[in-house]
Amino acid sequence: MDTARHHCQSPRFDAGNPLAERGVRRALWLTTVMMVVEIAGGWWFNSMAVLADGWHMSSHAVALGLSAFAYSLARRQASHRRYAFGTWKIEVLGGYTSAILLLAVAALMVFHSVDRLLTPQPIHYHEAIVIAVVGLAVNLVCAWWLRNSPAHEHEHEHTHAHMHAHAHDDMNMRAAYVHVLADAATSVLAIIALVGGLLWGLGWLDPVMGIAGGALVTAWAWGLLRDSSRILLDAEMDSPVVNEIRNIIEHGKVPAHVVDLHVWRVGREKYSVVLTVTTDSGMDGEYFRRALCVHEELAHVTVEVVGGTSLERGDPNSIAPRA
Repeated sequence: MDTARHHCQSPRFDAGNPLAERGVRRALWLTTVMMVVEIAGGWWFNSMAVLADGWHMSSHAVALGLSAFAYSLARRQASHRRYAFGTWKIEVLGGYTSAILLLAVAALMVFHSVDRLLTPQPIHYHEAIVIAVVGLAVNLVCAWWLRNSPAHEHEHEHTHAHMHAHAHDDMNMRAAYVHVLADAATSVLAIIALVGGLLWGLGWLDPVMGIAGGALVTAWAWGLLRDSSRILLDAEMDSPVVNEIRNIIEHGKVPAHVVDLHVWRVGREKYSVVLTVTTDSGMDGEYFRRALCVHEELAHVTVEVVGGTSLERGDPNSIAPRA
C-alpha cells in the first residue's frame, strides 16, 4: 500500500492512550481514599480550607472516574461502524464534562468560604494541617502518574516538525491532570491559611484562601472548557493546518485554487479534510489528494475538482464534481 493512500484512508483515526488510561485509574483509587479522609477531617476539625479541599477532591474522584470511563468506552467502541470518524471525541466529551464539574465545585467553594467568612468558627489547626499536608502529597503522586502519560510528550517527530504542536493534546488526560493540579493548589492554599491562623491568629485567612482557590479553579476550568468545546464544535478553521493545505494546493507544481475547504479534528494528531479545487491543468482529484496525503496528520482527504478531471470512478474518497 502506498504511503499517501495509507495516511488518507486510516481505518482508525486515533490509536487511544492506554498508558494514560492506566494512570487515570490509579489516580482515581488514591484520590477517592484521600477524599473521604479530607471531608471527614475538615468537618471534624472545623477547617473550611480542608473541607473545601475535600469537596474539591470529591469532584476530582468523579472527574477521574469519568475520564477512565471515556477511555474505556472509546477503546471498546473504536471499531464500531456507527462512528464515521472514530471514537476519539468520546474522550474530548469527557474532558468537557470534567470542566463543567470543575466550575460547579469552584462555585461551591466560594459560596461556603464566603459563608464561613461571615460566620467564623473555631478551627483545630494542628490536625487540619496534617490532613492538608497528606492531601497535598496524594495530589503530587497523582500528578506525577498523569504527567508521565504520552499526552504531555511528543510521541514522535513529524517530517514537518513545525506543524500543530497542539494536536498532541489529549483533552481527557488534560482534564484529569487539571483536576489533580487544581486540588494540589487548593491544598497549598489550605496549608498557608492554616499556618497563618495557627502562628498569627489570622482566622479569616482560611475562608479567604477558599475563595482564592475557587477563583484559581475557575480559571483552569474555563480554559479546558474553551479548548474542548472548540474540538466538539469543529471550530478548527483557524488552525495552522488550514493555511498549510491552501499553500500545498495553490503553490504546487500546477496552477490551482481552493474554492471550498472544510477541516476538522478526528484524533489527537489527525484531521479530516474536504475541499474543492479549480484548475485548468487537467490534473484530477487523485493528484491533489496525494499531494496532501504525504502529511501524516491528514487521516482522511476528499477532493473535488472543478474545471479539471474528477477523481477516478469508484474512489470511496471522491464526491461528484459540480456541474
